[in-house]
Amino acid sequence: MAYPNLKNKHSYESFFSPQEFINYMKRKDLMPQFKIPEGVIFCYQRTLLKYILETEKTEKIDFFAGEFYLLDRDGQKLAVSAKLGIGPSTVSTIIEELNALGVKKFISIGTAGGLQKDLKVGDIVVCNKAIRDEGVSYHYLKDSKYAYPSFELTEKLKKNLDKMGLSYKEGISWTIDAPYRETVQELKTYQKEGVLTVEMEAAALAAIAYCRKFDFATAFTISDSLAELVWNPQFKSDKTKNGLEGLYKAAVATLL
Repeated sequence: MAYPNLKNKHSYESFFSPQEFINYMKRKDLMPQFKIPEGVIFCYQRTLLKYILETEKTEKIDFFAGEFYLLDRDGQKLAVSAKLGIGPSTVSTIIEELNALGVKKFISIGTAGGLQKDLKVGDIVVCNKAIRDEGVSYHYLKDSKYAYPSFELTEKLKKNLDKMGLSYKEGISWTIDAPYRETVQELKTYQKEGVLTVEMEAAALAAIAYCRKFDFATAFTISDSLAELVWNPQFKSDKTKNGLEGLYKAAVATLL
């Protein structure tokens, strides 16, 4: 059976839209009043959120799933969406709702597993396309191997990494929403194709952004390695933490 179950589902109109949900919240007086930011950064790791809250002046908005903070920068043009869990389901819903509110630019930063032997813990990888091995993207786009982040926003993110002296690699990521079903056979295949990383959100968010016509970029810091066919997790290392903080600074500069 092909996926999704209904052939060509991506081409059919949705039963209800994110805008209809926002309108419902407003009618029920459930929508807080706040200045809609121009850009939002998605943050998945609690260590990075702790860093942001310690170094930024923020205003917490109680509405969205997870936690949502306006940054006191340049007229509150930016916000951080955090505590999203892992995988694309929650963040996919949030990005739809924020776009319906008027947000047009998003950058997702998080950790990823390294598939190539030259990638070390703490290294930064900018994603230029993501393998669609998850479920969300197929509800938005016709079947294809890759989903693509926005070229211009990705280029701007790279320029800011360069300005900050933060080295990075650019390439393909493998997005899978079943982390405990990554297999050695898949890993070997993607290593031969030159795929750099494995993570859980990039393809889904890139597909939504392309479908809804807003800007999206994503980058990761290496937190664990699978390159030697033995899992080497380093999620709590200082190198991983420093890589995330560098990515955050570059994301802020890109969206301002």
